[in-house]
Amino acid sequence: MNASPRIVFMGTPTFAVASLKALLDAKMNVVGVVTAPDKPAGRGMQLQQSAVKQFALEHHLPIAQPEKLKSPEFFEQIQAWQPDLQIVVAFRMLPESIWSFPPMGTLNVHGSLLPKYRGAAPINWAIINGEKETGVTTFRLQHAIDTGDILLQERIPITPNMTAGELHDIMMEVGAQTLVRTLKGMMDQTIHAIAQKDELASLHAPKIFTKDCQIDWEQPVEQIHNLIRGLAPFPGAFTKVDGKMVKLYSTSILHESPKEISGSFVTDGKTYARFACKDGYIELSDIQWEGKKRMPIADFLRGYKKG
Repeated sequence: MNASPRIVFMGTPTFAVASLKALLDAKMNVVGVVTAPDKPAGRGMQLQQSAVKQFALEHHLPIAQPEKLKSPEFFEQIQAWQPDLQIVVAFRMLPESIWSFPPMGTLNVHGSLLPKYRGAAPINWAIINGEKETGVTTFRLQHAIDTGDILLQERIPITPNMTAGELHDIMMEVGAQTLVRTLKGMMDQTIHAIAQKDELASLHAPKIFTKDCQIDWEQPVEQIHNLIRGLAPFPGAFTKVDGKMVKLYSTSILHESPKEISGSFVTDGKTYARFACKDGYIELSDIQWEGKKRMPIADFLRGYKKG
């Protein structure tokens, strides 16, 4: 195996930390870390560091936090690190001057089996669309988003009640190990890039907006269940009951013919709560009522009075 290339890692959230940790555990030569600037958050609006920055500080890695990715100062920092390769995991869209700079290019870890689910929210949309399988892809960045040549893919099954949060945590670890395997394969020259087939890119994963989160109770019960788990825990699927906003996170399907109209909130006030759909019920495990915290349905029912 050849010596590890000089690597600049770019990422911000916890999802990216797993990949950075895997690189260090594999003794890869990470010479710099790029992450988002500190941002004010919380009641006191104190500056908060990204998860990647916190990890990089703990491991004494050089850090850059550019406000503008096209700034001359950022380009000069990349030049100073002299990377052979850059790796991007859950970061912003890079200008060509940055992603094309290293001799070995820039790699990305994407949460789908490309070319399916190109875009910002592949984990969510795979579940919303009822997929039974997804995966991670390592690929080379190029001009158009998520279209570069594929290096390696790893498949992940999606179980019937799996939420986006649960899939995220699985994919975080699978993606990290797939990244390390990709780098070792590149160093051994046993992995070769394969062009994506655009004709297979029929399913997309755009950013999730509020309009995507509202439940349409006229949809089939399975489709509604998929929407709820595909948006859990964030941003959360919502509906209205008694004129108030209600978010749903953990649900199951009850295959019974409803007696009520679609969207009706049905409960015995003690042990269960569910919503009627046209071909079954959505059974609730927990709920977040407007102005309240998320809570188990039994706790919610103890204080619920029908409006």
